[in-house]
Amino acid sequence: MALRLIVGLGNPGAEHARTRHNAGFWFIDALAEQAGARFGLESKLHGETAKANIGGQNVWLLKPSTYMNLSGRSVTAALRYWKIAPEEALLAHDELDLPPGTARLKFDGGHGGQNGLRDTLQQLGHGRFHRLRIGIGHPGHKDRVTGWVLGRPGRDDEASILRAIDDALAVLPLAVAGDFNEAMKRLHTPKS
Repeated sequence: MALRLIVGLGNPGAEHARTRHNAGFWFIDALAEQAGARFGLESKLHGETAKANIGGQNVWLLKPSTYMNLSGRSVTAALRYWKIAPEEALLAHDELDLPPGTARLKFDGGHGGQNGLRDTLQQLGHGRFHRLRIGIGHPGHKDRVTGWVLGRPGRDDEASILRAIDDALAVLPLAVAGDFNEAMKRLHTPKS
């Protein structure tokens, strides 16, 4: 099944712009720039939207303007408004359980503690949508997670995260066309 909606999860506001938690926004902004798409505020969808052509397919892009823990409100509003099945959506988000420099595609599953996914799962009642997990690494102890995700990565980690985003963008036309197996194979196979 082809993709019709790509969502970048993050927190709005300049103070959050370069934090690890906004890796989903980093991805969607890079995608929009690559596609020459411009975001505009769509208040009824609680976010900013754009339309992009990816590999010959028109796809909606969404950046929720809610805070991360209310992302599901924006995601479900967009799915309803554009009559898109959850299975035709990809949510890009930060992932504590992957090191910086790693990006992984996945379909279905739980939220793994990611609040944007948690809210989306609650709103939908299931997790049957695609995810792009962008590794931000783990601070080592659960008590340090909040400060970690809301903090800015160091220069090396930021460069690694941006490289992972570039790797994901390279396979995105395959995913948009519905060829997730090939997209995963290329994205998940270590570069020699």
